[in-house]
Amino acid sequence: MSSQHQYMSATSSGAGSSSRVGEIEHISHLSENIGSLCLSAEYSDVTLVVEGVRIPAHKVILAASSDYFRALLYGGMREASQAEVELQAPLQAFKALLRYVYSGHMGLSVLREETVLDMLGLAHQFNFQELEAAISDYLRQVLALRNVCSVLDAARLYGLDGLMNYCFNFLDKNAAEVLVHESFLQLSVEALQSLLERDSFFAPEVDIFKAVCRWFDANQQWVKSDAGQAQVEKILKSVRLTLMSLEELLTVARPFPLVTADMLLDAIQEKTSTSTTDLRHRGIRIPEENIATPKRGARVITGDMRSSLLDGDTESYDMERGYTRHSISEDNPGLIVRLQARTIINHIRLLLWDRDNR
Repeated sequence: MSSQHQYMSATSSGAGSSSRVGEIEHISHLSENIGSLCLSAEYSDVTLVVEGVRIPAHKVILAASSDYFRALLYGGMREASQAEVELQAPLQAFKALLRYVYSGHMGLSVLREETVLDMLGLAHQFNFQELEAAISDYLRQVLALRNVCSVLDAARLYGLDGLMNYCFNFLDKNAAEVLVHESFLQLSVEALQSLLERDSFFAPEVDIFKAVCRWFDANQQWVKSDAGQAQVEKILKSVRLTLMSLEELLTVARPFPLVTADMLLDAIQEKTSTSTTDLRHRGIRIPEENIATPKRGARVITGDMRSSLLDGDTESYDMERGYTRHSISEDNPGLIVRLQARTIINHIRLLLWDRDNR
């Protein structure tokens, strides 16, 4: 019984390392065989014309991969009876898409970033949902100052909310750097408008204004168009002139030709007649992170035993040690913590000195 048990265990282990009994897995061979037909005239029954280049293809493979091609090549559309079908697509990206269709493989890391963005557009256009999701995940991994603006525009164009929000969060965290980066000048007007309207896009307003001025200078053709002239004032109003000092308004904003006298006067009037706390401020937003720590530049202004308040220790304290206290009276508001900058706060959590559950 003992030797039989050992034999059965060995057999079970061996079966787990290969296919199950009675099942054959030769997917790689099938992929290689079908992949060899990619861009090949062998057995081809349709020619795709992309940017004037004729590409041999196979209707059944295309139709099996995408609802778009199934409707185009086997539906009631006129292309179903044509030997040549013209498609509007960037050539290099379309060839990469065909290789994916025929083989199920795509090496994004070896492609130029422009081609990857074109691939994202084709995946959306031809309804390759899994490929669209995979490219979106890849773009999140390689997101950087050099490409975040172009990725944001692509995400907006194709309605990829998850990727778009990821880009916005990246821009929020790197606002100061992106404002002076050349990629900022390549933002579409829609993306620029959305970015400026975010309360969490935090940087000195004068720096935001200067970056917008550079964007206008770099996009003069759009500014001079009918559509541009209608939107210039809307974009400038997204810059919060009331957050700039009077000196900045007079020395930086006033000389810029697109800023009208009425814009300046309205900003000065609102700035001088409105309480500072009522102005629409911008603030740093760092999701899921405790910003009340010395690491983030926070410090205690009033309170006894101040070092305990921001140390982040939620375990090593009791009624005698490890907590901060301060008396509250009419003349004394209690504990005061100053953060490094204006901050958008999701919640405030206080641990009570006596470990009460309140």
